[in-house]
Amino acid sequence: MSSTLEHSDTAEAVTTFDSLDPATGDLVGTHRVCSAANVDAAVGRARDAVDWWGNLSFDDRADFLLTWRSVITRRIAQLADLSHRETGKPHGDAQLEIVLAIDHIAWAAKNAKKVLGPRKVSPGLLMTNQAATVAYHPLGVIGVIGPWNYPVFTPMGSIAYALAAGNAVVFKPSEYTPGVGQWLADSFREVVHGRDVLQVVTGLGDTGNALCRARIDKLAFTGSGRTGKKVMAACAENLTPVIIEAGGKDALIVDEDADLPKAAEAALWGGMSNAGQTCIGTERVYVHEKVFDAFMTEILAQADGLRAGSDSGAQIGPITMPSQLDVIRSHIDDAVARGAKVALGGPGAVGERFVQPTILTHVPEDSTEITEETFGPTLAINPVASMDEAVRLTNATDYGLAGAVFSKANGPSIARRIRSGMTSINSVIAFAAVPGLPFGGVGQSGFGRIHGPDGLREFTYAKATTRQKFAPMMNLTSFTRTAATDGKVAQLITLLHGGKQTLR
Repeated sequence: MSSTLEHSDTAEAVTTFDSLDPATGDLVGTHRVCSAANVDAAVGRARDAVDWWGNLSFDDRADFLLTWRSVITRRIAQLADLSHRETGKPHGDAQLEIVLAIDHIAWAAKNAKKVLGPRKVSPGLLMTNQAATVAYHPLGVIGVIGPWNYPVFTPMGSIAYALAAGNAVVFKPSEYTPGVGQWLADSFREVVHGRDVLQVVTGLGDTGNALCRARIDKLAFTGSGRTGKKVMAACAENLTPVIIEAGGKDALIVDEDADLPKAAEAALWGGMSNAGQTCIGTERVYVHEKVFDAFMTEILAQADGLRAGSDSGAQIGPITMPSQLDVIRSHIDDAVARGAKVALGGPGAVGERFVQPTILTHVPEDSTEITEETFGPTLAINPVASMDEAVRLTNATDYGLAGAVFSKANGPSIARRIRSGMTSINSVIAFAAVPGLPFGGVGQSGFGRIHGPDGLREFTYAKATTRQKFAPMMNLTSFTRTAATDGKVAQLITLLHGGKQTLR
């Protein structure tokens, strides 16, 4: 819902929109719809702020970021409650997300100097008179477009790492979670004494489009593949590079020697937590046929009593984005119409705000429940004759974000064969909680990486420098170079690289 009111200072018409609690429909907050001019102004302020922030030492920036980490930690209950009200997720899940984000802020702050600071590079024999170094410099102003499903943890994977690298950030949160985004920016502004190092521009799709077209130096986007393509097209107008994280259709593989209670627990959490609204969540499960029945008995026993609702006893919240209800319903209906068996829930599980846990088995591989991202609390569980078949079916998708393998003996060998950016062995989504690991996918799941050293470097450019230590024995970059010099160079390169190489 949006409305227009008069801005008291400028008599300018300001359009606003409401943030609503998806579990009740109650008003959480009212926020401004930032225009293209508003976005451009924020980017301009960020450009000024980066002159200060980018020229601080790594240690000074780390001090600010670690102070911010402490502020968030002390106020974690406040932020978790806001996230609970805007997303509908249980308080405990909201807190868990913030805990992970806090750990990532600390890692980025403490490791930026080691990863990005200048380091010596061997110049090689030909350039032995040169001292060579490489360092990573901030790009400038980074735009971040964040999702609603994890409104703290996911954008923080870009925000914290971009800030640690010395950039200023303009963040456009989802229109479903604008309050969380504003809270993050306001708390950081306190730490940096009012400077515009991290700003938020709230609004709808047009605001995000304006950020893509603004004079930013890179944009990090998390969302649907459909929107990701629009983001890339808009950014291409200014040749602005992008990081795209566009979701997945992740699979969990269960081998015949797996710990079945643990595998079932992981599948249930991976598929149902946050009402299934997790880009790296589990949507497909492939179980060795020898243990399929035992696995189903185990997961259904663990799912007993698990339900969605707004009361304190419910462990699953509402579907945050109302339009997703139709997608979830259509995938369940399509699977059942094609012959899938309903083990739990089913077509009647989709309500007006909540979707009850749904488990389908023997789901046809050409059904939308298998081929498209459902983003709801559903699991498609199919038996397979071998791990070769499990890997083949897991990889038979255009997506390639994450996944999991449960096997006592063959976990690493199976995981290596899965085409995805991330895989957990005998756990689920553990990689996201390790700050030093890169996070991102391949194929239709996007490209680029956040988190870890790769995530820090994503928001920088490599600066190569050479310094002559003494005059070269042969000056090759001069018009005074003679034929005799060219002959000596040919002899030298033949000596260095002309011999037969034995590969080991």
